Amino acid sequence: MSDHIPMRVAVVGATGFQGGATARLLAERKHRVRTLSRKPAADRPELPGVSVAGGDLGRYEDVRQLFEGATHAAVMLPLVYQAEKVMRYAQYIAKAARESGVRRLVYNANTRIPDRTTNVAAFETRRLAETVFRESLAQSGVEVVVVRPPVYLDNLFSPWNGPALVNEGVLAYPLPADAPTAWISHRDLAEAVYAALTVDGVAGRTFDIGGAQTLTGHELATAFGRGLGREIRYVPLEPLVFEQGLTQILGAEPAAGIAGIYHYMATGLEPRLMAGDTGASAGALSVKPTPVDEWVARQPWQMWSGEQS
Repeated sequence: MSDHIPMRVAVVGATGFQGGATARLLAERKHRVRTLSRKPAADRPELPGVSVAGGDLGRYEDVRQLFEGATHAAVMLPLVYQAEKVMRYAQYIAKAARESGVRRLVYNANTRIPDRTTNVAAFETRRLAETVFRESLAQSGVEVVVVRPPVYLDNLFSPWNGPALVNEGVLAYPLPADAPTAWISHRDLAEAVYAALTVDGVAGRTFDIGGAQTLTGHELATAFGRGLGREIRYVPLEPLVFEQGLTQILGAEPAAGIAGIYHYMATGLEPRLMAGDTGASAGALSVKPTPVDEWVARQPWQMWSGEQS
């Protein structure tokens, strides 16, 4: 499959950070991109070159309209962690992809998923959606590719991390200091999704895509220090404290869903869940994630200078 032939891509989740990065990259490369949003136009992020229709993933008619004429789909589910609702979303997406004759669907699970079943909604609802896509689209002619990223560097370029990093030299995050993590940027994840949409020979595969390096908390702080030109120290944040702060921004239910990942990591049951795969996924997709210190050096950290954390 050549990425020089323009695709018509239905992007589910383009008004979010990860889906937005994918939609922007596709539009930059002159593909036709369409998405769906419940948000009023004034509340949507800027998505140059992307067609945004009002609608809801919970209404099949809206999903079917999104997929009408699409050749490909990139799917990132919203911050919903109710199994019944996620299953309905996934079923509607799979049905629309099948009926519209989509050639390939790339599902970004938004997280790594443990091999064992857990009681963590953020893992199990994403596992459920992946199962729905694979089973519903088997024998349909729609190819399915899954990417499972770890944790995002962009989480650290934020109002709740930026000021402390710049002004105090503190990198606080709710992962154990010794948890090896393949931090990846939204842009590099978008590159991986783009490759999964276009590269030949990857149909049916799952990629535990990650960043260029697998780093512990202290190694991450060292990389940030190189990028910022100052000493940085890593402080493991209690997952409950993280959840409480996130609740003020997103509300209790999505905050609990996201925080569940970090509560699980704090147990130490699978300390390498967020680690890299020694570059196997990046190699198969022919992508080259940016080293952490280079990514840090490219960000406009001065915007946080003098602010209070």
